[in-house]
Amino acid sequence: MGFFDKFKDKVTSALGFDKLKDGLSKTRTSFVDRIQGVLGIGRKIDDSLLNDIEDILISSDIGVSTTDQIISSIKLRVKKEGHENASDVYSILKEELHKILLESSSANNDSTYSIDETRKPHCILIVGVNGVGKTTTIGKLAYNYRNAGKSVLIGAADTFRAAANEQLEIWAERAGVSIIQQKPGADPAAVAFDTLNSAISKNIDVVIIDTAGRLHNKGYLMAELEKINRVMKKLKDYAPNEVFLILDATTGQNAIQQAKEFMKVANLTGIILTKLDGTAKGGVILPIANELKLPVRYIGVGEKIDGLQVFDPTAFIEALFNNE
Repeated sequence: MGFFDKFKDKVTSALGFDKLKDGLSKTRTSFVDRIQGVLGIGRKIDDSLLNDIEDILISSDIGVSTTDQIISSIKLRVKKEGHENASDVYSILKEELHKILLESSSANNDSTYSIDETRKPHCILIVGVNGVGKTTTIGKLAYNYRNAGKSVLIGAADTFRAAANEQLEIWAERAGVSIIQQKPGADPAAVAFDTLNSAISKNIDVVIIDTAGRLHNKGYLMAELEKINRVMKKLKDYAPNEVFLILDATTGQNAIQQAKEFMKVANLTGIILTKLDGTAKGGVILPIANELKLPVRYIGVGEKIDGLQVFDPTAFIEALFNNE
């Protein structure tokens, strides 16, 4: 049994794994297929080969810092283990990418959608710029919690855009959950307060609060998020339990810069990476997990309501390198 074979039983369902594998097809073509292309038959491990691999890693949105770390690890293992043939590098690379993800906080994700019953409602604040898939992700997250037997209430606190609330209402209906909203232009903190207050009175398990994505006005956004936090704490001193940043995988390295900016204005507890199925830039998940020191909690691998998965590092690497 190979190193990765013994981990296959971690994947919760064959259907979910197939969806992940299909969702990573563009990244696989851009990254894994190119790696296989430079590991030609009879080629030896030398500086030229390692430079080729380095170029592929960087161009696959893995970034300079994480790429340097990977190449250094490969060099050490080649020397220590006495590898000579280029074909050996394939399994070494796969294991090193897996190791990076396993050593990150992304390896500790909860796949059961459990919550702390002593800190209920479980409050999730969603942040992210417009266009990254916030609305659809909230609907999918609510759907997953509901499938896990939890009651869910959504708060539409992105009151800046009327269209955002309309779309969120549609997704809440698809997920089979209720939504609290007010007129466009209403105080976002008031919506958050009303949502949490309603959830407490109805003994709701999970509250998901949408927020406006105006990162270009960081001062305003920071004040808005601070106010939302402040009013929620009046009802539950622990709220919010989580603050998730939604990032769009199709933006590649720009997603990392976006995350760094949001980290200045919000106490983030995790990343949700969307649109992995629509991009060849899925490699960006490695520097996000490795450099930002924030867990990648969920990944989007499909447009349908069941297209949001708990991020499992082992399943991700297995699906990425799976050419069957």
